[in-house]
Amino acid sequence: QLRQAIEECKRLILALPEHSERQKDAVVRLIHLRLKLQELKDPDEDEPNIRVVLEHRFYKEKSKSVKQMCDKCSTIIWGLIQTWYTCTGCYYRCHSKCLPLVSRPCVRAKVSHQAEYQLSICPESGLDSQDYRCAECRAPVSLRGVPSEARQCDYTGLYYCSSCHWNDLAVVPARAIHNWDFEPRKVSRCSMRYLALMVSRPVLKLREINPLLFNYVEELVEIR
Repeated sequence: QLRQAIEECKRLILALPEHSERQKDAVVRLIHLRLKLQELKDPDEDEPNIRVVLEHRFYKEKSKSVKQMCDKCSTIIWGLIQTWYTCTGCYYRCHSKCLPLVSRPCVRAKVSHQAEYQLSICPESGLDSQDYRCAECRAPVSLRGVPSEARQCDYTGLYYCSSCHWNDLAVVPARAIHNWDFEPRKVSRCSMRYLALMVSRPVLKLREINPLLFNYVEELVEIR
């Protein structure tokens, strides 16, 4: 689409009277379009197929038609003209140019080393305890949305910026165990991936954590 717009703009420049204001505006537009096209192009097409960053094992994707969102910069990955990578462990996706900026460790590694849930319901400690910065990338955030909106993760209780928290919904284990509440809540990208990887692991000893739940839920009594 950008290349088509560039060609149309070039034809328009040739058709307009020389040195006219309209021609000058068209030239400025042509420059902007070319800069945008250059911005979308990757600097190096001969990039390695495997990259290891913060325990992520990134593989270069071959799919060109699938439209994805970059987990780092929160913009669209244009597979036709951009190189992008996916972590085989946690499915973190990002542009090639965003790889050096990745700040979130692979949650697959956390699942392997520390397979346990946070079992307090939204354990908030306050935005001031985070120095008014995103819990993941440390970007400045505030509840007023200036310079960036602070979004709370219902699983960790921490606050994140809009790039690290996309308002994804997930069932929070602590709410399910203590209140038998399976209503999906807003969680950060990191928490969402962690919960997705943990969901099939039998790590919750319900009899020890909340034995009273068996008095209220018939299905649990039957399972026991």
